[in-house]
Amino acid sequence: MNTSLSWIKAYVPELECSAQEYTDAMTLSGTKVEGYTEFDKNLDKIVVGKINKIEKHPDADKLIICQVQVDEEGKEIQIVTGAPNVKEGDKVPVVLEGGRVASSHKDGESEGGFKIKKGKLRGVESFGMMCSIDELGSSTDMYPDAAKDGIYILSDNPEYAKAPIGSDVVGLLGLHDVVFEYEVTSNRVDCFGVLGIAREAAATFGKRFVPPVVTETGNGEDANQYISVDVQDSSLCTRYTARVVKNIKLAPSPEWMQRRLASVGIRPINNLVDITNYVMEEYSQPMHAYDLDTIEDRKIVVRRAADGEKFTTLDGQERELDSTMLMICDGKKAVGIAGIMGGENSMITDDVKTMLFEAATFDGTNIRLSGKKLGMRTDAQAKFEKGLDPNTAMEAMNRACQLIEELGAGEVVGGAIDYYPVKKEPITIAYDAGKINALLGTEISEEDMVKYFETIDLAVDREKKMVIVPTWRQDLERLADLAEEVARFYGYDKIPMTLPQSSATMGGLSEKMMLEAKVRNVVEAYGFCEGMTYSFESPKIYDKLNLPEDDMLRRSIVISNPLGEDYSVMRTSALGGMLTSLATNYNRRNKDVRLYELANVYLPKQLPLTELPDERVQLTLGMYGQGDFYDMKGVLEEILSNLSLSEKPEYSPSVKKSFLHPGRQAVVSYRGIEIAYLGEVHPAVLKNFGIGERAYLAVVDLAELISMPKESVKYAGVPKFPAIIRDISLMMKKEVLAGQIEAVIQKKGGALAESYELFDVYEGSQIMDGFKSLAYKITFRANDRTLTDDEVNGLMDKIISELDKLGASLRK
Repeated sequence: MNTSLSWIKAYVPELECSAQEYTDAMTLSGTKVEGYTEFDKNLDKIVVGKINKIEKHPDADKLIICQVQVDEEGKEIQIVTGAPNVKEGDKVPVVLEGGRVASSHKDGESEGGFKIKKGKLRGVESFGMMCSIDELGSSTDMYPDAAKDGIYILSDNPEYAKAPIGSDVVGLLGLHDVVFEYEVTSNRVDCFGVLGIAREAAATFGKRFVPPVVTETGNGEDANQYISVDVQDSSLCTRYTARVVKNIKLAPSPEWMQRRLASVGIRPINNLVDITNYVMEEYSQPMHAYDLDTIEDRKIVVRRAADGEKFTTLDGQERELDSTMLMICDGKKAVGIAGIMGGENSMITDDVKTMLFEAATFDGTNIRLSGKKLGMRTDAQAKFEKGLDPNTAMEAMNRACQLIEELGAGEVVGGAIDYYPVKKEPITIAYDAGKINALLGTEISEEDMVKYFETIDLAVDREKKMVIVPTWRQDLERLADLAEEVARFYGYDKIPMTLPQSSATMGGLSEKMMLEAKVRNVVEAYGFCEGMTYSFESPKIYDKLNLPEDDMLRRSIVISNPLGEDYSVMRTSALGGMLTSLATNYNRRNKDVRLYELANVYLPKQLPLTELPDERVQLTLGMYGQGDFYDMKGVLEEILSNLSLSEKPEYSPSVKKSFLHPGRQAVVSYRGIEIAYLGEVHPAVLKNFGIGERAYLAVVDLAELISMPKESVKYAGVPKFPAIIRDISLMMKKEVLAGQIEAVIQKKGGALAESYELFDVYEGSQIMDGFKSLAYKITFRANDRTLTDDEVNGLMDKIISELDKLGASLRK
């Protein structure tokens, strides 16, 4: 959205500010200015001059010597030029010595313009320069009477011909102006028109907003006798207004209108087209004009297009339509694509006698989709897409008809066609000064807030404390929106910094996240690298893992729209992905590999699914190369010890996992609940995955561990009393587990058994077949005294007696 400052000042006449001041203030009040262009930038000391005498240059056929009067006292300067279009008596723009122009035929565009200096052309002195429209920083789009190649002859324009010699050309041509470019959000439809921007500027600078006064127009006839309207789809066309103008007189629009249109990038064409464009920019209400004599049956029909219907638009392109698009038709044919572009068959020509003016409100979403399908983009379409206010349509229509009468472009027929089945009404929002101040952290008085509302044309019922929101402010819906209006006109820079007044909360990690962080720290310290595999899996993975047909891990959830068979079920275990990753590393000749994954698994409560499955996190460890079963067990023990469990987990070899080696696997239990298992991968499974050496796996159910009771970490001081250490060597059957021995030591040693350590395991010729020897170092210590041998001997007797019940005896 662009506007010129002069156009804004037409509605805010008291506005006085620089371009930068305007930019800063408007941006701070919520109407962001992206940038601006000053028309008079680099223009200096340019006056109206009159050519009194022209002579040929003695040494150049294409140069002439002009004596140019530059003030009312008769002062003349000599200027040498090659312009072919000047003659004696012409008034022209003259840049005096030391002045500047926007560009130069010699140097082109420069940051500071081009400074005019006294010089010589082929031996003849020249003391200034006569300007073309380009050298004044403009173009023939804004000044169509200017020559495209040559000096701008001011005297060819009746208005400029009256200008006194020596007067300021920049001011005469209206170049003391600035064009601002705005970033307007889509919810501020009103600011897509100059009136909306002007209203914001008036409120921002505290000046009067003076909108145009629209007067009644029309003769004694009735437009309904000229045309009828049939809207067949009111969901896509909420309002359709039309008026008729006869006795059309096409002519150029006045200079002020051409300047304003050109300043925002619209090329002036003629009075009728310029009026429709002018009102579109002024009110943000697109309009369209049809030659009434081309409208069959004097009837307008607003309907959906037929699928495959062909239509030729004003640009001469044939378009193929479909039933989602809205069309403007007459009694027999289509004459326009609603909200986008009119048809070639109803275009305004120089022979137009009677014209139909249209101003309507179409569904913005439908207009955007239709434009994208057709590959079209027009100024009108860009505005319709935002969702226009239907109550603006008739006001814009009357404004256009007023301009037609004022410019003598035709005779407006009285009355109007107005299809408006469901009128859009203003809404009311209750305001509360206390709540607004609480939202903003301010202490603004209610009286000041009401003034801010009234400044932007929001009516206020002070008794009921209600704001009546006009329909063109579609962005205001609730109290928070009113608070924003107060904040932007009070000044965001004036709002003090305050601390939050509500109760503050401290962020932190959940117990699950802290548990995962601890696990990561441990396994990564032991050289494991994190991997990530797909939650989708192939049902073939169960066969590769040698799972029995009745194994619970085979009860997986089937995906209804899988990418393929390899990703057709939700995994019930991450073992398949882990072994696949190990196999990939093995086949790429990586020697020592340690991987881990915190993987979600999906365990259905029943099949087919009637409720969401049990989604739980499991830690899966996998390794091959350096390390064995006991290394994996050590990592698992370190993980569990870091979780501060209140009791020691138990290890048992009684697990029967089909994918693990039958004699080299164990299950870990805590208070009778299985929380993990580990073991060496079964040789058949290794072969299935293409791994050529021993590999080891461990799986920890973190979901179970979260619910387990834990104890706080306590730190003890350095012991004050000495310890007594006893070694014990036991012989027992191989079936007796070390864990059973350690449980007896811990139980019978009581509080005085500070620690124990297994330092030797022996199976060999020195002992009987089927037996093994375990040697432990047991440390005893009391916190309050030095222990005696008798105390320790008594504890050792209890331990040996209890071990005897397990079939473990002292080795002799």
